[in-house]
Amino acid sequence: MKINKDSYKWLPLIAAVAFAAGMWVDFCIYRMETSTPGQKKFASILSTIENQYVDEIDTDSLLERTLPHLLTNLDPHSAYIPAKDLKGVNDELEGSFSGVGVSFALIGDTICVVEIISGGPAERVGMKAGDRIVTIDGENVAGTGITQQQVFNKLRGPKGTTVDLGIKRTGARKILPFNVTRGDIPVTSIDAAYKLSDSIGYVRVNKFSRNTYNEFISALNKLRVSGATKYVIDLRGNGGGFMETAILMANEFLPGYSTIVETRGRDRDANDIVVSDGTGHFINSEVVVLIDEFSASSSEILSGALQDNDRGLIVGRRSFGKGLVQQQLVLPDSSAIRLTIQRYYTPSGRSIQKDYKPGENVGYESEILDRYNHGEAYNADSVRFNKDKIFHTSTGRVVYGGGGIMPDVFVPNDTTGITGYYLNVANAGLLQKFTYEYCDLNRAVLKEAKDVAGLLKTLPNDDTLLYGFVSYAVDNGVPARWYYINQSRSLLLSQLKALIARDALGLSAYYEVFNLTDTSVKEAVRQLESGNAKVPIMARDKPGKTGDNRTSWTGLNRKQIILPNIHQRNVV
Repeated sequence: MKINKDSYKWLPLIAAVAFAAGMWVDFCIYRMETSTPGQKKFASILSTIENQYVDEIDTDSLLERTLPHLLTNLDPHSAYIPAKDLKGVNDELEGSFSGVGVSFALIGDTICVVEIISGGPAERVGMKAGDRIVTIDGENVAGTGITQQQVFNKLRGPKGTTVDLGIKRTGARKILPFNVTRGDIPVTSIDAAYKLSDSIGYVRVNKFSRNTYNEFISALNKLRVSGATKYVIDLRGNGGGFMETAILMANEFLPGYSTIVETRGRDRDANDIVVSDGTGHFINSEVVVLIDEFSASSSEILSGALQDNDRGLIVGRRSFGKGLVQQQLVLPDSSAIRLTIQRYYTPSGRSIQKDYKPGENVGYESEILDRYNHGEAYNADSVRFNKDKIFHTSTGRVVYGGGGIMPDVFVPNDTTGITGYYLNVANAGLLQKFTYEYCDLNRAVLKEAKDVAGLLKTLPNDDTLLYGFVSYAVDNGVPARWYYINQSRSLLLSQLKALIARDALGLSAYYEVFNLTDTSVKEAVRQLESGNAKVPIMARDKPGKTGDNRTSWTGLNRKQIILPNIHQRNVV
């Protein structure tokens, strides 16, 4: 196996990063006799600035501001994480954090409690869904323009510490005081798990965290016990997480000796070909995976493993295209770097990493927008394939490398019902504000609903619900334009019902309602019901080729390799 010689041209930058990290270890790395010329040069510049610059400079602060730029000159995904941010970044992937135990939304510059985490600190002191947090430790936070990150910073904190909250509750004349002792709050990665039909189960995965595999298997097992034999795995918007988690999830669906993923880097001893062990519980189950342009890294590993092994259908739109593996190095001051150390390859041998130029990240970050402008989100014929990177699945189907996973069944972005009126009310947050206030006024009735079906029966008829919202929008500055309202009618009603279900029953209920009209979900069901997901399972009794793979077998790789996560829920 050969390493691409082009990778060596980045050695000076890599050496600089290594040097910068070492500064915290030795505080004087330029004294090391083994320092490279680049390291000595870097240290000399830093020392000169410290001793001779016209103003007194805090070199630690200077380095703190410089390191992010240094790492972005390597690739778009290597990153520096300041010490103050590291715990919060890791908490999302570790599966828990310490906080008060509420899910919130910022509505009209106010922190609105959408959901109380069961068994959490907020529930124990009597907080309720619908509460509005107006003060935190005596400081007014209502109407101040507080940001989502500022809410995280104020409400999350060390376990056992307390926070005083002032709560505005519908029906209460005065601000209600609550003293909440922070505790461990689980961060779940399964947004929804329910049955789309008698035999089809649906699971939406929002990240690949430390606990995702166990949550995923638990959800699948519950669905199977309830009668599901086929499954839809929704990875849309899932930006990734732990590679190991994606490997374990893929293993559940693949027969033994099927390649899952291969990793290659400069350290040949660390290269791996990860192969299924044949112990999966859903090897014979039909499966469809939903992806879109925001499905990245670990989402693409799982999708690529199933697609290249012809083990399931991939439905949706071309994925993000992130095939770089990061490893996290925690520095002595509790900051960290996430450094790209390998590229991963799907079972057919393809890299799905899209093109980038080191240090030129603006174009990389706008590539998704370019897809929309080019029409790819709406027409499969507009997808640009790299014809120089053709690979084959286990049964010989052609797949392409160099830019994400292209689905087996393309579903265009659904723009039905999107009018100027819809955009005005959506951008103003009026859908969320209306449904939040509706739930506040009708919470006693909504609370009696035990499930989505029961909840929908308690809602007014479609005309009444829509008229109520339009009147609310008028009161909030958006005039009624019925020509466009009628065009957006189905979309508006679907969103309103889904948001009411979320506020009344939780996040899973939102997807149960919204998926009733979701085009990708409906296509997944159609493919499963028509038998199109019955793809050949290439059983193997010994290690062997899958597409263009090599034949090495190392078994399941248990190393903890971290990839960035771009998806977060507002839980504190």
